[in-house]
Amino acid sequence: MSQVQESVDVDVPIRVAYNQWTQFESFPHFMGGVESITQTDATHNHWVTKIGGVTREFDTEITEQHPDERVAWTSVGGDTRHAGVVTFHRLEDAKTRVMVQLDWEPSGLVEKLGSAVGVDDHQIKADTKRFKEYVESHGAPTGGWRGDVSNA
Repeated sequence: MSQVQESVDVDVPIRVAYNQWTQFESFPHFMGGVESITQTDATHNHWVTKIGGVTREFDTEITEQHPDERVAWTSVGGDTRHAGVVTFHRLEDAKTRVMVQLDWEPSGLVEKLGSAVGVDDHQIKADTKRFKEYVESHGAPTGGWRGDVSNA
């Protein structure tokens, strides 16, 4: 299992950063390799990714979600093993630290080699930078879901 961690400080209030992150269908605007995400219900999403010429489709389930604190998810079914957690930390009234941790199982030679040489580290660093630019440029989130999900 590969693990990537990254954080970015965004110049928006914690509520804005959190609300934008819960708009999963906006991820293709700032996440490289994410073609689309379709939210199928309050806790399930269908992802389509294309990384290194390889297209994958998989479903995820929100396993834990607490407004302005954290969102955690894991893949369900299928061959793709993917999990993550994003936490939100108030630094100032209008400044938030967003911390991202992704765990995924590379498959195939290209993914394993890419993981070994740190391609995934570079990708998440670029994605968090683009999230910063995206959320700061909008000034307000494009939506937000503030439901609470506790892991069972």
